[in-house]
Amino acid sequence: MNRHFLALNQYTKEALDALFALTRELKEEQKKGIPHRILEGKSVALIFDKSSTRTRISFEVGVHQLGAHPLFISSATSQMGRGEPVRDTARVMARYCDGIMIRTYGQEIVEEFARYSSVPVINGLTDLFHPCQIMADLFTVIEHKGKYDGLKFAWVGDGNNMANTWIEAAAILGFDLALACPEGYEPDRNVWDWAQKKATSSITVTRDPKEAVRDADVVNTDVWASMGQEQEQKVREVAFKGYCLDDDLVALAKPDCMVLHCLPAHRGEEITDSVIEGPRSVVWDEAENRLHVQKAIMASLMK
Repeated sequence: MNRHFLALNQYTKEALDALFALTRELKEEQKKGIPHRILEGKSVALIFDKSSTRTRISFEVGVHQLGAHPLFISSATSQMGRGEPVRDTARVMARYCDGIMIRTYGQEIVEEFARYSSVPVINGLTDLFHPCQIMADLFTVIEHKGKYDGLKFAWVGDGNNMANTWIEAAAILGFDLALACPEGYEPDRNVWDWAQKKATSSITVTRDPKEAVRDADVVNTDVWASMGQEQEQKVREVAFKGYCLDDDLVALAKPDCMVLHCLPAHRGEEITDSVIEGPRSVVWDEAENRLHVQKAIMASLMK
């Protein structure tokens, strides 16, 4: 296990599989009411440059269930919001806390934080990657399908932080991934080039959502305009026309396919109400599993 959890590309298949195994163990213990206060007496700082529902709640609850004390810190109400250098904040905070989670904009922020921190740093989301979410998504697939290898995953929508992290996961874990993205909204080029050199499986990008979804075991999407892109909403609505996960599109996937969405969802835009509430949707299991996966990550890094 690495000292930090910043991106999946830092990890081997074996290391990620070990996290899935620990996630299953912790989840089963919680369901049985068995306490696992692995981080008893520790404190974990949770830094938010971006507002959040699932990330904040799942990390705060997870830290508490592991026996540690969560410290919610908004950059807007701290010295970070007044321009204190990242390196200064990192060095001081590491002397107070046993671990740090950051949800922010640039990937370079979490990387600089980790470079100057003497305690583990976890990427809770950046504009480039969302590794905790993809780990939760994959664990959900393992729970429902029993595996991830041999499956076809489809991504429909923006080539955003979710798409970038799915590409990394496919390259590391060896499953097939087909992404459908409109022109001008492709995944990050550096991430794509890295994956193409590493992958032993098929990772493709198409303009046609039907091509990506056809015969897929897992279908996934996200909002068309992520946080910070709200001013682009109208332009993106035009660009993403035809990229909505509706009943007709999902019908092209395998009959037992799973539908994922990291939430929040804009129902009627990237996904219809009938799909997210339908029998193929596992988005509520997926949302719950953020808690269990993140507990496994924190336990592995901070114990």
